[in-house]
This record gives sequence, C-alpha cells and structure tokens, in this order.
Amino acid sequence: MDLWYNEFHTKNVKLSIKVDQQLYSGQSEFQRIDVFHSPEFGRFLTLDGFMMLTEKDEFIYHEMIVHVPMAVNPAIKKVLVIGAGDGGVIRELTRYETIEHIDMVEIDEEVVDVCVKYLPQTACAFDDPRVHLHYQDGLKFVRKFENEYDLIVVDSTDPFGPGEGLFTKEFYGNCFKALNEAGIMVNQHESPFYQNDAIAMQRAHKRIIESFPIAKVYQAHIPTYPSGHWLFGFASKSFHPLKDLDGAAWDALGLKTKYYNPALHRGSFALPNYVEDLLTDVE
Repeated sequence: MDLWYNEFHTKNVKLSIKVDQQLYSGQSEFQRIDVFHSPEFGRFLTLDGFMMLTEKDEFIYHEMIVHVPMAVNPAIKKVLVIGAGDGGVIRELTRYETIEHIDMVEIDEEVVDVCVKYLPQTACAFDDPRVHLHYQDGLKFVRKFENEYDLIVVDSTDPFGPGEGLFTKEFYGNCFKALNEAGIMVNQHESPFYQNDAIAMQRAHKRIIESFPIAKVYQAHIPTYPSGHWLFGFASKSFHPLKDLDGAAWDALGLKTKYYNPALHRGSFALPNYVEDLLTDVE
C-alpha cells in the first residue's frame, strides 16, 4: 500500500509526496509535530499538517533568509532569531565567525527536541557557545529590548496558530525598537501566488512599511512551499539591500553555499509585475 503526505495549498490544489516512513508524531502544548521520510525529499517536518522543511530543499530558505542581510552588513555581531526551531537559521548564522551572540526565541521546546533527534542536517549548531535558547513567546521577548540587536531574523510559521502574533503591527514596531540605529530585520513573507497567501503577504508588508523607513521584498523558488514562489522581507533603519551590498566582501569570506550568491542576491529583488502590483496596493 502506498502512503502519501497530502497538503492542500488551496481548496483546489494539493501537494502530495510519497512517504515510506513516519519517524515521529506527537502533540506538543502548541501544535502537532510530525516527521516523515520521503524517497524524493528525504526527511521532512510538518507542524499541524503544514510543511515546514524538507532535507532536499531547506537550504534555499535558510540561505536566503540569512546570507542576504549578512552580505549587506558584514559587521553584524548580535542577532535575535525568532522561531527557527528546526535549526537551519542557526546553522547558517554560526558559519560567520564575526557574529558574537545569537539569542533564539522559540515558543515550542518540543520542536527543537524533535529536530535535534530527527533532523540533524538543520539542527546541528544549537550547541555553539554563541547560541542562547529562550523557550518563550517571541512577541513578549522582543518587547523587553531597545537598541540591542544588529539583526533580527523572523523565521515564523504561517500567520495562524502559534505564529499569528509575529505578523502584527505591534510585533514589527517592537522589532524596530529592539534594533540599533543600523539594524536590519528579515522575515519570511509568505507567497504572492494564491489569493489567501497573497492577502497575508500584503498584510505583513503594510505593517512593516509602517514601522521601517526601508522595506523591500525579495524572492526565492522553494519547491515544497505553496506555488513554489516564496517571498522574504528586508527591513532596515539605514541599510539598503542593493545599494549597500558588498558582493566582493561576501565572496572573500569563502562560504560554500548551494543557492545564495551576490549576483542572485541582486536578482532576487527584481520582482514580477504582479508581485510589485500587490505590494504597491498596500504602500
């Protein structure tokens, strides 16, 4: 008998992946956590039935959410990561020797425990001495700080359930306050393709531009996310993601990546017309 993981992207569109093994299933205080193995995508994590990452394509998401801000401001030393229980963002950040301190705030400790056990490809750097884990609500955590961080990475789930508070105007305003005068915030920005996802994307963009003087959107292709067309947000008090990019300096670091490079960095901010129109409608 064939076993398949199915996820509806709309009521008319479904992602279906053949599964040969379910490695874990459990209910935490906040959500259902499942880990499967697929012949095509390797191990993959779902939360409340929604795809979070697969071993085959996670590098795209994690490289694009980390290396874009790091190539714009290589002087980043203190970072706040909100969400990111799978460990992929932490893995990429700890590759930078110049980073001195990383606070990671994850509401669900069980997600981290499961990923450490079943997804060591991403959850491989939590023991770095620069990483400090805080198991609490990211919305409440960030309220406590002012002029503290060089970079905030918001690696949230979708804007419902445990991740809902990380898409509010209050949250983005608190991130602005917690950043220093040169601070950058990057966030997963949903997909522009299907209507419900596009509405969530527009709502997030509208709230970010109300808080930050510089707010741009960039894109990547992630096969297992709805439509495969995924957006990220870059918001800053002073750095521009293209004018301040120093591709030569980033190349000189010698970091080996599978997706990101400075030329792709520049190109990722060139958005299709339909996406530009969606953004313009709320600006």
